Amino acid sequence: MTSQIQISLKSQPAFLKLHKRLRRNVGNAIVDYKMIEEGDTVMVCLSGGKDSFAMLDLLLTLKKAAPINFSIIAVNMDQKQPGFPEEVLPNYLEAQDIPYYIIDKDTYSVVKAKVPEGKTTCALCSRLRRGTLYAFAEEIGATKIALGHHKDDIVETMFLNMFYGSNLKAMPPKLLSDDKRNIVIRPLAYCRESDLIAFADYKQFPIIPCNLCGSQENLQRQNIKKMVQEWETTFPGRTDNIFNSLQKISPSQLADRGLFDFENLSIDRTGERKEYDHDEATVSSTNTPSLDTSTVKFVDATRQKYL
Repeated sequence: MTSQIQISLKSQPAFLKLHKRLRRNVGNAIVDYKMIEEGDTVMVCLSGGKDSFAMLDLLLTLKKAAPINFSIIAVNMDQKQPGFPEEVLPNYLEAQDIPYYIIDKDTYSVVKAKVPEGKTTCALCSRLRRGTLYAFAEEIGATKIALGHHKDDIVETMFLNMFYGSNLKAMPPKLLSDDKRNIVIRPLAYCRESDLIAFADYKQFPIIPCNLCGSQENLQRQNIKKMVQEWETTFPGRTDNIFNSLQKISPSQLADRGLFDFENLSIDRTGERKEYDHDEATVSSTNTPSLDTSTVKFVDATRQKYL
């Protein structure tokens, strides 16, 4: 009897509940952002980590019950990282009868040659991978590129950009590439990392550890992850709340002049005023005489006056 069967027999109710929650989260994300449409070919980027394995498994499960027809093809990019077990993914995909491609791109050597020892490699590594995967998606006719980033990744990226990049942005659940030739989707956008860890443990995926990117100890992302995890321990549900806030943006309550036209705001006191809550007040003391509004003139050159 395999370890997977032993686990399912031991904790089947918990697993079924977890599986149902993950399927629901992935399904809702797909519907909310129209990630997958009729006739799509979804290129699932499989790194060998827990998240991409879970994404592939969940998408294949949903495909069986989906009201639309779409195809899935798994793609792994072998970055020629020393010690990478090249046979693991092909063996798994063959055993599961999943269509796949393994493409070779020695980004490891490029990154090691360009990035000084001790510096983080993520920026360059990500750029190299992105270009290769975008081009390959076109070659095989893939209309969507699925990445395995989850809710925790999205929240952590937001803080990473805020603290170290002075930008209020994260990872969108759906993204059109700059050249408009590819669409990236993140079906795990509503899934928590803790659920994916448990799911991968239940399913016994042949996970391949990576020491090239996000596992680097001196990476600022690790500091952000630790901060968010500490918050979540002290205040359960905080990560969900932060993510939900990314779905409820109020440009007028921020400070981006390109996103909201603050400069041309103007008052309009025509018509009957609607009563404010608690608008009653009594003046108990003043050194200002009653103001005759007919004598007041608004100066349009205030900007020049105060600069």
